[in-house]
Amino acid sequence: MTAGRAAVLENGSLTVTDVEYGEPGAGEVLVRLVASGLCHTDLGVIAGGVPFPTPGIIGHEGAGIVERVGAGVSSVAPGDKVLLSFTSCGDCDGCGSGHPAYCDTWAARNLMGMLRAGDSGGVTRDGEPLAAHFFGQSSFGTWAIADERSIVPVPADADLTVLAPLGCGILTGFGSMWNVLDPSPAHTVAVYGTGAVGLSAVIAAALRAPARLIAIDLVEERLELARELGASDTIDAGTEDVATRLSQITGGRGVDLSFDTTGSPRVARGALDAAAVRGTVLVCGAPPPGTEIPVDIQGVLAGKVLRGVTMGDARPQELIPELVALHAQGRLPLERLERAYPLDEIGRAADDMHHGRTVKPVIVF
Repeated sequence: MTAGRAAVLENGSLTVTDVEYGEPGAGEVLVRLVASGLCHTDLGVIAGGVPFPTPGIIGHEGAGIVERVGAGVSSVAPGDKVLLSFTSCGDCDGCGSGHPAYCDTWAARNLMGMLRAGDSGGVTRDGEPLAAHFFGQSSFGTWAIADERSIVPVPADADLTVLAPLGCGILTGFGSMWNVLDPSPAHTVAVYGTGAVGLSAVIAAALRAPARLIAIDLVEERLELARELGASDTIDAGTEDVATRLSQITGGRGVDLSFDTTGSPRVARGALDAAAVRGTVLVCGAPPPGTEIPVDIQGVLAGKVLRGVTMGDARPQELIPELVALHAQGRLPLERLERAYPLDEIGRAADDMHHGRTVKPVIVF
């Protein structure tokens, strides 16, 4: 057993406490964590919107150094620096076709953490087991027992604290724009919501140099940051009529490619109404199960597409190294989004994120 500390979720709140980590099982890796990003999905679990068992450890943007590996692990060795992302089965059609975010057992493996090998390493508190396989890692602690399929090696000189959020939020925003919407210089692009996911999408879109790149939010400071990161236009949804402004910006033609990160049915419907003929609206926010988006059938007959996306439809082992390289080149300024917090202040980090005071909190161990 390895002694450590972790933020344990219980009764709707996180409490930092002493825990013990078992040995990694087959296909698992024990990682000494340096940092972990905090994501809106984590906030959703804390609020009870995701059925992760408690008491348990969440967190899914881990970054650290490999300590020990379990049987069969070949992609990493002790001493390697790694980032942690989502896990998948590796055997289904989605995984086999290069789309592991659409793994047949994705929800069970990641959101609920229920599918584990029989010899999988466990985490205990005072001898009692804790749920600890969120996204194949559970990174809100000083260690993580992670699936090999969730692990991405990075260079020895990588700054793990800065790069930690690549595992989910940045991957989702950048990948959704890069892999799915795929803008060109002929397109008009709109991003609804400029949190970490939305701003990552703005950065990705700017690299493709679309004709117009529009960022929409309620927080002026974030809109200013979006302009600095490449947005050609911004709309303050709290003081401006979004539909009118989009019509003005596009000359009444509508938006070719829209990315809604808010999880709000009202925003998604507005994006669909504002879409151009044959325009696409991509949604990635995760409201409670059963939430519906009202659709005007007459409106979508103009060839409009409403599409969902998970994790940017990315293969972490391919996209994350590209993102690390872009950061090294100065083209992915993660530092502009992040603020560091010690583990003991994870509650404050979550509150700051929830209230928009911090774009991307990073918990540092």
